Amino acid sequence: MNIILSSVLPVALIIALGYVSNKTLKLDQSTLSQISVYILAPALVTDSFYRTTISNDAALRLLLAYVLTTGIIYLGVVIISKLLKLSADDDKGLLAISLCPNNGNMGLSIIAFSLGEEGLERAVIYMIFSSVVLFGMLPPMLKGDSLMTSLKATFKLPLIWSMVIGITLHFTKITLPFNIGKSLEWLGISAIPIALIILGIQLSKTKFEFGVGEFTATIGRLAIAPIIAYSIGRLVGLEGLDLQVLTLQTAMPTAVNAVIMIKEFGGNTTMVARTIIISTLMSFATLPFIIWLMTSPSV
Repeated sequence: MNIILSSVLPVALIIALGYVSNKTLKLDQSTLSQISVYILAPALVTDSFYRTTISNDAALRLLLAYVLTTGIIYLGVVIISKLLKLSADDDKGLLAISLCPNNGNMGLSIIAFSLGEEGLERAVIYMIFSSVVLFGMLPPMLKGDSLMTSLKATFKLPLIWSMVIGITLHFTKITLPFNIGKSLEWLGISAIPIALIILGIQLSKTKFEFGVGEFTATIGRLAIAPIIAYSIGRLVGLEGLDLQVLTLQTAMPTAVNAVIMIKEFGGNTTMVARTIIISTLMSFATLPFIIWLMTSPSV
């Protein structure tokens, strides 16, 4: 129980601070988001890869498990869309909800509190894979563009180049002089609370209105997706911390950035925005249960 409370309550507190602060102070969300996207998150990625202790084999298995899990979820969305004869906008909305777990703002925080530094290293790797889908692949999919367009968009992501820099520093064994490595570490640590405050601000701007469709999509995001991830993880040989991170990151609520993608490239914005709210709120009930399951001695 202690690990569950110490994992979820601090995250909820910081999100609540962001929510209340925006209601009273009217914070500049765009500036905070730019700082997070272009400075803090890249610093976290670079620092994580620079200091990582995860083996190449474990990283490749994690990548394989993520790709297979995402592929199965995507196929599931396609099948459901066909069976229910969803409109084009609803189909795009369901795609964004299903493929975009909030493994940055919430995922990194929950895992840092529950699984420690080694878990955070793996969570950052998962976040990189997910960011490629969210920012590199999802927009062309929503617009119906080609694979080449998707690849070009992927290589424009700050997180991709941060990863390259971090991996280069790691394998070349370069020691950053004049405590530059400490500055990088501090910036990376700052990324997590700032991301949670931004999430609180974003939640404060969304109306609390829900329907059957949003509840159904939330169940898929919070319950079905992690079951798929756990099964795939076991299939490819993941165990222990690697399997825990894969499952927990996949169990996160829908990312706020999903509605940004939908607004920009088309889809049911209302459904996605409402699902973000309800999945985030419900995750504070489902995540403790999943943490309890994944940290039990039998896993």
